[in-house]
Amino acid sequence: MSFVVATEKLTKRYGDRAVVQDLDLRIPEGSVYGFLGPNGSGKSTTMKMLLSLIRPTSGHAEVFGREMTRATRRDLLGGIGSLIESPPGYAHLTGRENLRIVQRLLGLTDQQVDHAVRLVRLQDQLDKKVRQYSLGMKQRLGIAMALARQPKLLILDEPTNGLDPAGIEEIRSLLRRLADSGVTVMVSSHLLGEVDRTATVLGILSQGRMIFQGSRAELFSAATPDVLITCTDPSQAHHVLADGFGTALENRSVVRLPGADDTTTARAVAALVGARIGVHGVRREEQSLEDVFMGLTAGGGL
Repeated sequence: MSFVVATEKLTKRYGDRAVVQDLDLRIPEGSVYGFLGPNGSGKSTTMKMLLSLIRPTSGHAEVFGREMTRATRRDLLGGIGSLIESPPGYAHLTGRENLRIVQRLLGLTDQQVDHAVRLVRLQDQLDKKVRQYSLGMKQRLGIAMALARQPKLLILDEPTNGLDPAGIEEIRSLLRRLADSGVTVMVSSHLLGEVDRTATVLGILSQGRMIFQGSRAELFSAATPDVLITCTDPSQAHHVLADGFGTALENRSVVRLPGADDTTTARAVAALVGARIGVHGVRREEQSLEDVFMGLTAGGGL
């Protein structure tokens, strides 16, 4: 597999505090990489190190197969577009005027700018003052500025933050189109459901460390959801299983086995049958991405 971004033990410390620690990040070419983690977990710091806005304390980052250093920084950044923190743009100018500034600074052609504008579907709004833009339109303008140089890698920090559902759908559709066109996208977000519907690869940070990296299917297979057993006498079942299985009463007909694997579940069912308690059904609890995330990060909020 070809990786657009690969880091080795990437670490950033401020004094004795490690904000990012021993991070081995792998972003496959052509993917939408969903970067998740509680507030303060190191997501933004990691993105800034990839963009050479912050120097790592130790470790290194490779982009397009080359290490990001002072010597390579200028060349590598030419293939990267980014939107970090608030959207750029002068409010008293139109969208078109803002894009012309970027065009002159980067030496871009009209065709490059027009292509970026079409990608974000902002062509009918370019003659409005940016102060008249909705937050979603400002985000799209910022992404157009990032895309105008036709980057191979796009890094977006919380691009849907503060957007209404229509704005979120706009950004989600855009990220899918970009990936389909061959752009690799790294996106952080606190909206787990939106990342779940957009990302092809997930990375989860907790306290500056990577605790999971892989596909959605791999994430769910790594988690062990609770088992729910429907039986004739849940109170007695809870008593029978209490010592060896750590059960909890779910309701009048169901006993919960927290995080039980298949072997544990089979032993629990055998114990119930041995105690002459009728077992009507055994199933694993359905989990959302948020459920798995909360379990991995011990309930840490985003």
